[in-house]
Amino acid sequence: MKLQIDRELPVPIGVQVKGLIEYGIACGELSPGERLPSVRELAESLAVAPMTVATVYRGLREAGLIETRHGSGSFVAESGGTGRRPQIAEIQRRVDQLIDEAMAAGLNPADLTGMVQARLARRRPRRRARSVVMLGLFEEATRAYAGAIQARLPPGTTVQPLTMDRLRGDEIARRGAAEAELVVTFPNRQREAAALLPDSRVVAIRFIPSEETRRALAGLDPLARLGIASRFADFLPIMKSGVQRFAPHVRQIAAAALGTPALDAVIDQSDVVVLSTGAESVLPRLRPGVRAIEYRHSPDPVDVDQQIAPLLSPDADGIAEPQEALP
Repeated sequence: MKLQIDRELPVPIGVQVKGLIEYGIACGELSPGERLPSVRELAESLAVAPMTVATVYRGLREAGLIETRHGSGSFVAESGGTGRRPQIAEIQRRVDQLIDEAMAAGLNPADLTGMVQARLARRRPRRRARSVVMLGLFEEATRAYAGAIQARLPPGTTVQPLTMDRLRGDEIARRGAAEAELVVTFPNRQREAAALLPDSRVVAIRFIPSEETRRALAGLDPLARLGIASRFADFLPIMKSGVQRFAPHVRQIAAAALGTPALDAVIDQSDVVVLSTGAESVLPRLRPGVRAIEYRHSPDPVDVDQQIAPLLSPDADGIAEPQEALP
């Protein structure tokens, strides 16, 4: 993905750069492990101050979205973390210690493996069904995400929708989410989710523009005056880029974020308004006859198949099929 700011947008340059990377990761435009331009390279290509880029990169590193490798540069952080790396590192240390003690006692690898497997079999929890929580931002969209994920998972798996607001403010909802075997969310929300659910396995997947959104944009009249309204200002650059990709034949495009002075002009002068999810408050302000299209995303099916489904298999770590009680 080429990072390019849009100077026609009423969005500060630093906010645009942050949004292009943050939502580029969340929407699959940037892949885990992909190298990012250096601060100097990106500043020169965008004709902005290096300090602007450096500040954005620092914030993204603190959010866990990018990482710096000494001598190599900055990269998109690998996804799928559980938020429990310190605990995992400690477990690995103790396993190494156990291996050393077993060897000192004369046990061979087969003996030790058999012993561990036998102990695991006795302690394996009984679970009637696999449970997953889809953690999103907006209720209706999150329900749709949960349904799309569940449709790709094995029978017997339930995917419950839950919003970040409920997770933060509802203790009962938080306890329920903590009991799920897996929590799925966006890459840019993974760290917060892991902090709220410290004992849960939290996995981030990418979300791509839905088929319905792509079809609606592709079918627009080339002469239509198109307006774009985003709930979040930092989402506006990548949203506009996506609209232009799926509707390249439409030339008249204006965009603004909710709560900004430019939004009124965008709404008043448009024949079609594309709304980001969560921007439905704009609908009552549209003139009669103006068409509204939601720029809806859906879970990337590749990520569902490769990151979620394997964690719910009978042999996955920490996930087990129901077992008969031992005598």
